Amino acid sequence: MNIVITFRHSESTEALKAYVNQKVSRLQKFLRQPMSARVTLDAEKLHHRVEVKLQSGGQWYEAHETLADMYAAIDSVVDKLEAQIRHAKGVQSTKRRRMTDLRHEPAPAPAGGE
Repeated sequence: MNIVITFRHSESTEALKAYVNQKVSRLQKFLRQPMSARVTLDAEKLHHRVEVKLQSGGQWYEAHETLADMYAAIDSVVDKLEAQIRHAKGVQSTKRRRMTDLRHEPAPAPAGGE
């Protein structure tokens, strides 16, 4: 798991880095392959923007949020990503279920002509 955190227009704090690492690393339990994430934290006057780009295997997920509180924006982005991952996982499992299984195919007709 690789998480890269970028700060724009603000000072980096260890508390904020730890909070981002804790929240984003929680998403790994929903993914099958190791993930890498790029987190951008931007502060412009009273608006705090959080943008996360997450990659796991061949899957890409992206979310962003702008709020007055940085911690609330991080929570919101993580919730959005979790919903995207759950949705994608559900689509994959339904596709897998649609395929016919050899156990459920009708038996071939006997070769003897009766």
